[in-house]
Amino acid sequence: MKLSARNVLKGTVLEVKKGQTTAHVKLELSPGVVVTASITNEAVDDLALKVGDQASAIVKSSDVIIGK
Repeated sequence: MKLSARNVLKGTVLEVKKGQTTAHVKLELSPGVVVTASITNEAVDDLALKVGDQASAIVKSSDVIIGK
């Protein structure tokens, strides 16, 4: 995956909590350092995100997106 964003934070998925339309994904970057992103349920499904997966938080401006 190639991105223009330079702030890529690699980590491990700790939790995926789906709501009606939006999911909260917790990503542990290092022990005790966790970021949470709000993404669509469809994005969770498309990426097949699950606890234990290696994934990245990509920071561009004020938004955080998850890439795998």
